[in-house]
Amino acid sequence: MKEEKLRELLSSLTVTEKIGQLIQVPGNMLNAEGQELGVRDELGIGEELLRNVGSTLNVVGAGQVRRVQEEYLKRSSAKIPLMFMADIIYGFRTVYPIPLALGCSFEPELLRRLCEATARESTAAGAQVTFSPMGDLVRDARWGRCLESTGEDPHMNAAYVRAMVEGFQEGLSEEGAARGLASCVKHFAAYGAPEGGRDYNTVDMSERRLRQDYLPSYRAGVEAGCEMIMTSFNTVDGIPSTGNRWLMKDVLRKEWGFEGVVITDYAAIAELITHGVAADQKEASQLAMEADVDIDMCTGCYGGSLEELIREGRLTMEQLDAAVWRVLRLKNKLGLFEDPFRGADAAEEERLSLCADFRALSREAAVKCSVLLENKDGLLPLSLDAEKRKAGEPEAPAAEDAKAAGRVALIGPFVDRKDALGMWAIHGDKNAVVTIREAFAEMPGLSFDWTEGCEALLPEDYTDLTALSQSGERELWSEERREKEWSRALVLAGEADTVILALGEDPVQGGEGGSRTRLTLPGDQMKLLYEVKKRAARVIVVLFAGRPLVLNEVKELADALLLVWYPGTEGGAAIRDMLFGVSEPQGRLSMSLPRSEGQLPLYYNHFSTGRPYDGKTVNRFFSRYTDCPNTPLYPYGYGLSYHSAAYGPVRLSASVLGPGESITAAVDVTNTGSRDGVETVQLYVRDVTGSVVRPVKELKDVQKLFLKAGETKQAAFVITEEMLRFYGRDLRYRSEPGRFLLGIGPDSSVRLDAEFTLTEK
Repeated sequence: MKEEKLRELLSSLTVTEKIGQLIQVPGNMLNAEGQELGVRDELGIGEELLRNVGSTLNVVGAGQVRRVQEEYLKRSSAKIPLMFMADIIYGFRTVYPIPLALGCSFEPELLRRLCEATARESTAAGAQVTFSPMGDLVRDARWGRCLESTGEDPHMNAAYVRAMVEGFQEGLSEEGAARGLASCVKHFAAYGAPEGGRDYNTVDMSERRLRQDYLPSYRAGVEAGCEMIMTSFNTVDGIPSTGNRWLMKDVLRKEWGFEGVVITDYAAIAELITHGVAADQKEASQLAMEADVDIDMCTGCYGGSLEELIREGRLTMEQLDAAVWRVLRLKNKLGLFEDPFRGADAAEEERLSLCADFRALSREAAVKCSVLLENKDGLLPLSLDAEKRKAGEPEAPAAEDAKAAGRVALIGPFVDRKDALGMWAIHGDKNAVVTIREAFAEMPGLSFDWTEGCEALLPEDYTDLTALSQSGERELWSEERREKEWSRALVLAGEADTVILALGEDPVQGGEGGSRTRLTLPGDQMKLLYEVKKRAARVIVVLFAGRPLVLNEVKELADALLLVWYPGTEGGAAIRDMLFGVSEPQGRLSMSLPRSEGQLPLYYNHFSTGRPYDGKTVNRFFSRYTDCPNTPLYPYGYGLSYHSAAYGPVRLSASVLGPGESITAAVDVTNTGSRDGVETVQLYVRDVTGSVVRPVKELKDVQKLFLKAGETKQAAFVITEEMLRFYGRDLRYRSEPGRFLLGIGPDSSVRLDAEFTLTEK
């Protein structure tokens, strides 16, 4: 529709019809058959308003979308199509690794490809807007929604968000194209920094910290052209985001020039009352509208208040029209006025759902995101015994140095678990998930025994587990089954040459509302590891998780430790391929793994303090713990490989960097191992002296080099003045002249042993 016609449409709407466009209702308010649009008491929305709502939440499936849209348009007086929005976070029917895992790939292009595939799969099912990516920077593993973030580093977080927006929205701007999802970047802002790691809790930080570390990812999404921003539940400087005019208008709209739609998170306008900044729904609605918040997600605040606020003069018709215009403009960009059923095609939905290409992409992603934390004595990769290989070769020949697996036992609560996908795989097909047991059964020449051994979770580890059991959502084992599984696990461990022990964090422990104070393995899993270790010749731990865990004991007991996070639909196949050397785990940690929960929040790019501790001095008057090292158990960027690499000295093309100039930092990287592999080369820089304290180091760039055995390649990084900018004492974003230290290596523990100077002239 041409803009002139769209303006005419806006002018023709009644006040009720306009307000309706700013209301999103949950999918359960639209009957499953799309035949009944009755009033729901919980929102208090009148029948006329309900028949003109602008959007709905998590209604997907081509047939379902068509039925709901058809019935809605019959009843709507405005005849403006509904917009169908959904939580499509890390895949649709095909599920990919969780975003925290994807952050371990250090490959934004991978995320762009995944999101483009997700858009194709979900638009065929009628989805039009996705509430993804989550741009929240995370540094506290107690917070359950770590799994939705790409990690602790502002530079990589921004790069990933940009790539994801571009992937989701590929083809969206093409006229008449039923391709691409409108991307909603969330949660604006700083939702990932709640006090105590407790979800929905207070966020309180300086403006400098907010701008330097937490806002870049959201801004990257805006610069990539995201169509929507979602407000966060938390406060920013004592004011909840949903009613924060400085954040939503001054920063987002005026500074960044965002002209798209702003939507609240679920019921966030009503929560302004609970926060204590609004007395009632009317005042909460006024605060949100004055902050340029366009869509009220799933409350009756706008529906019950806006008309009266305009009548009383507390809001203007111009404010209402501006919000409605942004919504109509997005619907127009989606092509809904020409095709209200945009993309919803049952035949195409069936063709694309879990298709071979998407499953292959899921497996590729799982390999690139899995982090090898330990590999003592080069235990991995394994190989089949020579006599077993005669019956059927594995998919790739075993390396000469691979260890024969011998008699294999699969043990642990995650060896055959299909729901280890994380909280937000809500549209995924769990039945399509390949488990470790299933993947091993498909491998020619491999024989194994298996058992779960113990439950992943016990009631004392999760306060809601008993309630889930009573409601029928979760089955608790009987005492008889516990004893049987435990006994079988110990027998198998004693008989096996190699035990593959699949342990982890139960998916219900993480995600939204999934904050934890203890980050060790739950249930009897550690006890199982101890008992298996007593009996087994060698133990390989495959670890599932949605956040960094405290793994001190696991590190000591495991002969090899592979962190696979929640790896997605093809997780089991990817794990098998990595264990037997068909693939090399390529992941590097996107969050530091702590030694203790007491270290949290924990991140590599911290300040030095006035009394930094060198780890050696015996003196209590330094910034340190008396019962634990300051350092993480495993640092940001860390990950082992099946190859080994040696780094030469850093070479700088110049020692002085002036305005408009650049310096090249180069290093030779040699594969000193017997296997080909991918090395993730990381560039870190430190600003030695500034007008404000600067981090001890900051990641500035990454390169992934494929190296054949014995091969040497150069990694070269271009450094410019723009890369060195920060928010100084006056809160202006600029660089400052002075000394800079630089290091290139495999992770954030690299020494900064090169130096250059930035000059003003």
